[in-house]
Amino acid sequence: MGTAILACQTLRDELKLTIKETGVSFPTIYVESGLHNTPELLHKRIQEEINRIDNIDVILLLFGYCGNSLLGIKSDKAKLVIPKVDDCIPLLLGSCEARKNISKEMGTYFLTKGWLDYENNLLREYDRCIERYGQVRTSKIMKIMLGHYKRFMLIDTGAYPVEEVLPRTQAFAERLTMQHEVAQGSLRLFHKLLTGPWDEEFLVLEPGNAVTMSDICGSSDGQSQVNLPKSL
Repeated sequence: MGTAILACQTLRDELKLTIKETGVSFPTIYVESGLHNTPELLHKRIQEEINRIDNIDVILLLFGYCGNSLLGIKSDKAKLVIPKVDDCIPLLLGSCEARKNISKEMGTYFLTKGWLDYENNLLREYDRCIERYGQVRTSKIMKIMLGHYKRFMLIDTGAYPVEEVLPRTQAFAERLTMQHEVAQGSLRLFHKLLTGPWDEEFLVLEPGNAVTMSDICGSSDGQSQVNLPKSL
């Protein structure tokens, strides 16, 4: 018996670095990031993976609540430990407070290498729109999609060379006449999840107990899911 990690693929680089820094040797299972587009499918996949895990006392879930995708999640055999965050942005910035402070300044759309690598992201949507609609109409579409967002912010978590990502995100911001900044990230919550203590920043569920709506309190005030309009 022991501990296992179930994590979002978007956070792979950061988790690998945290495992190296902490020296833990927990088995790790990744869930593909594209499922974020459909929370009910993400929920189904997370529950399926939990049900497959055997001979484990504790499962560490490296996810945010992500559109209520964790609502009802449970393990009949193991304790679940989950960071109390709406999505992955507070995990990458180090706290919910850090995310709130940045978002208060202006509408901020956060970017990371993992998001660019694995998610069905805004940059890919932009390329598809250019191919299908051309530059002028794409600019209008992006303005609608981005809504109140005024700034792109690349989070430098220390888990990847930020200079390899920066030219791509800067160029994208220029195309959309958005501000662009780099924020210093933090893996503090990653470390706490892997080594403890599991204090008030974590939801700890004993075997048989499910995530409830009262556990998923607060609302995300930063980046939310951005989808193409149904009809263009």
